[in-house]
Amino acid sequence: MEHFIVSARKYRPQTFKDVVGQQAITNTLLNAIENNHLAQALLFTGPRGVGKTSCARILAKTINQQGHENPDEDFAFNIFELDAASNNSVDDIRNLIDQVRIPPQVGTYKVYIIDEVHMLSQAAFNAFLKTLEEPPKHAIFILATTEKHKIIPTILSRCQIFDFKRITVTDAKLHLMQVAEQEGIVAEEDALQIIAQKADGAMRDALSIFDRVVSFSGKNLTRQAVTENLNVLDYETYFRTTDLILENNIPQLLLEFNEILSKGFDGHHFIAGLASHFRDLLVCKNQATINLLEVGEQTKTKYLEQSQKSPHPFLIKGIELANDCDLKYKTSRNQRLLVELCLMQLASVLTKDGEKKNDQPYIIPPSYFKEKGIQPVKISQEQKQKADEKQSLLNVDHTPAPTITKEVAEIPIANTSNNTTTNNAVAEPKEVTSHTTSQSKPLVKPRQRGTSGLSLSSIKKKKEHEEKKVDTIVDPKNLPSDDFTEAQMQKCWEEYGKMQDKKGERIIGSMFAMNIPTLNDGKIYLELPNHSMKADMESALPGLFQFLYKKLNNYSIALDIHVNEEASKKYAFTPQDKYAKLREKNPLIDKLRSDFDLDI
Repeated sequence: MEHFIVSARKYRPQTFKDVVGQQAITNTLLNAIENNHLAQALLFTGPRGVGKTSCARILAKTINQQGHENPDEDFAFNIFELDAASNNSVDDIRNLIDQVRIPPQVGTYKVYIIDEVHMLSQAAFNAFLKTLEEPPKHAIFILATTEKHKIIPTILSRCQIFDFKRITVTDAKLHLMQVAEQEGIVAEEDALQIIAQKADGAMRDALSIFDRVVSFSGKNLTRQAVTENLNVLDYETYFRTTDLILENNIPQLLLEFNEILSKGFDGHHFIAGLASHFRDLLVCKNQATINLLEVGEQTKTKYLEQSQKSPHPFLIKGIELANDCDLKYKTSRNQRLLVELCLMQLASVLTKDGEKKNDQPYIIPPSYFKEKGIQPVKISQEQKQKADEKQSLLNVDHTPAPTITKEVAEIPIANTSNNTTTNNAVAEPKEVTSHTTSQSKPLVKPRQRGTSGLSLSSIKKKKEHEEKKVDTIVDPKNLPSDDFTEAQMQKCWEEYGKMQDKKGERIIGSMFAMNIPTLNDGKIYLELPNHSMKADMESALPGLFQFLYKKLNNYSIALDIHVNEEASKKYAFTPQDKYAKLREKNPLIDKLRSDFDLDI
């Protein structure tokens, strides 16, 4: 059996040109070598599998090749690799410092590559500081790590830092295509796209996945084989699901989800992928953002077709519902039901009350015309609005005119304002559904419940209405305005506050109990400690005026509200304030507190 070399080792970059997706860093290192501007301490940091160690080896080989004719010379004696994960003690660093002093026998530089440098102990870092700051001319240190934040600042300040980025899906896919071509493997573009996405920016992971899938499917690499081997949901699943959602086919949608679960896929993974699918469809709606879609050309065509069938509001709502389900999935006790409920809600986005929304402005449904064999007629929105207005006018004309009764005297007339003092304010009773906003307008009683036009009682009602039709205008000057004393007014005020307290409006009730108004020149004067309390009081005025009108038999009552912040001092809000109030009334409370050693 011939020895197999994994692709991650077989296709490890040998020159800077072979490094994938790190052009900025490789160009910087090449220019530094050519211009003799290379630092003696370098730090390579970034995610796993993006080429940190490979670049360190290439750099060590390149700086020693200058002046040597043999291009195959690897200068292995000049390159020292130390794994800091297992050699992280002070003694290991001291041994390294002792070797640094010896110049190279072949080549120009001795290069020390310390991988996973963040694993060094604090003492080892401190022992390494002096050598790293002032190394010999023949020594170059290259530190590599995936966790830069764990390295002490004194080490970072002595290094030239290079941040390696994640490899894009497109770059990883192109590199996999080159590897497949060299290996003689026929691979679909979508299959390599899925592998590149699964690798999540790491080229080494992409090559490892590639080897695994090739072992499964052989020399012919298809999208179906990749999705089956990697246990990922392919694009076709989400295309079918979205079509069922747009068709409002809830039964088939639940069966599709059940089939997904039966294949061993996780519901959380499915709903997260569905949100990403809606995002991709939304990206396809605009030519400016279509480049954000990282898929193959064939799949991109399918996305464009489905995005044309998906309304923009539906995609926005779909992303919101799917993302909300994603957030609630881990805390849900019935996770399958949560996903099924989300799918049913998605299928109902384009419906209203269980029916398909009809955005066509037809007066009569098109199905009626189709059954009769008549071509339906479409009208404009302006025509439809005029027809609605005409119908509303017809309804008003047939409404019986309101009549005046003795209860009219109980109807209040004006409204209140939050910014100005309320004068001659009148409220509207709860029994009245139609009201007026000024004293000059007529006062009417509530509309009576209608009766059927086909009954004898309705004919009798109509006849009585014609006989009793009178002018409904009432002169406000004729309303009673009896005199009342301050004591009567304050008694009614406290009674209304108790009524509100019994109804459960305890804040309003306490406000009426704490703030007693006075009577000044026939006008009720009320002083409040702050504007917040004034706003609460003004919101309660309609019911208050209705109560005062009846109790005092005066419909010209006016209330003047003022805010005096100095008055807030007389209110006891904290326990200390309450204690001070009690002490003012009875000084002996201090003796009671001291005798029994009481706390406030």
